[in-house]
Amino acid sequence: MTALERAVALARGGHSALEANRRRINDLNVYPVPDGDTGSNLTDTAANLAEGLESGDIGADDRSAIANSATRAALMGARGNSGVILSQMVRGFAQELGAQPGDVDGRALARALRAASDAAYGAVRQPVEGTMLTAIRVMAETAEVAPQRPLEVVLDDVLAAGDEIVLRTREMLPALTEAGVVDAGAAGLVEFARGAVAGLRGERTPTIAALEDAPIGIDAIHARPSTYRYCTTFVLEGELVDRERLEAMLDPLGDSLLVVGESPMFKVHVHTDDPGAALTLGVAMGTIDRVEIANMHDQTAQRTLRLLAQIEPAPGPVSGLVAVVSGAGNEASFRALGATTVAGGQSMNPSTQELADAIAAAPGEGVIMLPNNGNVILAAEHAAALAARPVTVVATRSIAAGLHVSQRGFDASQPLERNAVSMAAELDGHAAGELTRAVRDATVDGIAVREGWYIGLLDGHAVAAGEDAAGVASKLVERMLPAASLTAIRGDQDAFDVEAWAATLRGGHPQLEVRVA
Repeated sequence: MTALERAVALARGGHSALEANRRRINDLNVYPVPDGDTGSNLTDTAANLAEGLESGDIGADDRSAIANSATRAALMGARGNSGVILSQMVRGFAQELGAQPGDVDGRALARALRAASDAAYGAVRQPVEGTMLTAIRVMAETAEVAPQRPLEVVLDDVLAAGDEIVLRTREMLPALTEAGVVDAGAAGLVEFARGAVAGLRGERTPTIAALEDAPIGIDAIHARPSTYRYCTTFVLEGELVDRERLEAMLDPLGDSLLVVGESPMFKVHVHTDDPGAALTLGVAMGTIDRVEIANMHDQTAQRTLRLLAQIEPAPGPVSGLVAVVSGAGNEASFRALGATTVAGGQSMNPSTQELADAIAAAPGEGVIMLPNNGNVILAAEHAAALAARPVTVVATRSIAAGLHVSQRGFDASQPLERNAVSMAAELDGHAAGELTRAVRDATVDGIAVREGWYIGLLDGHAVAAGEDAAGVASKLVERMLPAASLTAIRGDQDAFDVEAWAATLRGGHPQLEVRVA
């Protein structure tokens, strides 16, 4: 086998292994951003490497020409952050082997892997351990332990060390630990190496090893997307390219910046919100080519949908909950309990159709409906009668009452009948009060109210009003006693020190359970 045939076998074997595991590696992709393209970027880079070697006019045993061709093909075809780093590993590896006379043995392999590691670390401005950088370094160190051994033995040991370090990356980077996955770049690099060795030996690409022990769970789905939107890469060619100056100008545009290569050709990679600015800086120094701009936020969304489709859905709730609510804070409280909410409240009553639509949208075999206002009860009952599944209306007359019975009496895993009985029982002996603010002058339930005054509502009816929030709240409580439990929802967070007020209330009424929402 000629040197060129060996190089093509290595490249083709590595590409085949990546192609077989492209999707799996994409799904592992969490760091540096969960855009789900590491497998694709590595695979496409490897494909361009192989095609460049096959299509070039290269002497069969001209090692220097083969190394230069591999370096150029990998650099020109590098995709994404991982592909650019892989291209630098190829450069270091190929250039070292290309400069060595004689047969490739364990010592030559060790030197080539060390050159690949050095080139990769040198390409990254701020190297991070727990990535493909760590994987290539550990593989080089393994080859250097006893390079005098037969080449086949060194190769097997290098692959075994690669598998081991891939699994360890899960504990090396917080982002990977939190997601419960190994590093996609490291996994992809080891599979590339495994396939390259198989190609050199004339073997079929073996089944993945490290990836089999790297399950992807639900935590991997919730990784944070990149701060920036666009992954931007391009080739920059020119005699006047100043790499350090270009890096300094590109740095403020985003992160994950790589400028690699040697004069007159460089590959640029950056995550940014302004790809045009990056391209403009490149044009100012030379000629740009191979421009690729990917929307990482869209890639992250597609990865999330793909992973969600692989996870078996959890059993759905037996009972659903629908609540009529006003106010963003109240809505958030009900939704935290699993409720489907309908906008409504005092002087803003939802229609029967709106309630029916909410019932239809709620999960569960049956649905509990909380009107949370005396004026909504009749419409809720009509909507329940129209529903295609069982619905029980628990006649709450205030948001506070609805929140209390939901927190104390509702369990989505329980049947409708049990929830209905439990929630109705919670209404007995419980008083619900709301402290809100008047938006205009009015007479409410016979009480004169001025714009800006505080109003105390007991089960939806005004019982006190005035300018002093704490005073109105105290009068409201007097009307609520002798309830066994009390829930008060305030509409103005800054009206008064409600925690201090509640503490005073508890001190004066030790028999009373007081909760503040």
